Amino acid sequence: MSRDAVLDHIFWHCLSGAHRQHTEGTDTARRYTTGFSPILAFADAARPDFAALAPWVTPGEHFYCDSWTDAAPPGWRIDAESTMFRMLWDGAASAADPAPDAVPLRAEHARQALQLAMLCKPGPFGIRTIELGEYYGYFDGARLMAMAGERLRAPGLCEISGVCTHPDYQGRGLAKQLIAKLLHLHARRGDRSFLHVMRDNPAHQLYLNLGFKDYLESTVRVVVAE
Repeated sequence: MSRDAVLDHIFWHCLSGAHRQHTEGTDTARRYTTGFSPILAFADAARPDFAALAPWVTPGEHFYCDSWTDAAPPGWRIDAESTMFRMLWDGAASAADPAPDAVPLRAEHARQALQLAMLCKPGPFGIRTIELGEYYGYFDGARLMAMAGERLRAPGLCEISGVCTHPDYQGRGLAKQLIAKLLHLHARRGDRSFLHVMRDNPAHQLYLNLGFKDYLESTVRVVVAE
């Protein structure tokens, strides 16, 4: 399968592939295990098999779901709907690590990372999300000022995700430095970097300025198990 075909359906390829050990479900539908990012993915995004997930969901749970536009099936409701851009890196990464002073985020930083994500709302995030890849941050004492890391992956592809800066520390270019660090890391590994950003997020223009290009725009929904 071509890399473009995988990128078109990256949520499924990741949850059924590289991150399968962090998910639950079947060969037609999977979810991240509780504690990771609340995301669902389906083998056939146009005809999602929600029924297959019944043993692995609890009433009241909220999930993000990509590339599905039909009416909600019985036992589910749609809480929110928008579109997001999948953006693909189209620039040249730095030859040297542009942020050698960034701190790798480990298990002991999970609570701080979740608190920052809850404040800045970069997208679906859980207490264990930083276990999905390499995450880095900048601290002011014990306070996490900014972070960015990796989430979805497939052979030759790796997503930059969880990018956020505490409002008290914005304007210092911290997130930009962390993104550049991840681009450098991906280039060394031979991975193509990509990311997701909501249509109405001003960061979309920032990512274009950095060297990302729009690859596709897809529907994204927040769905709730009833």
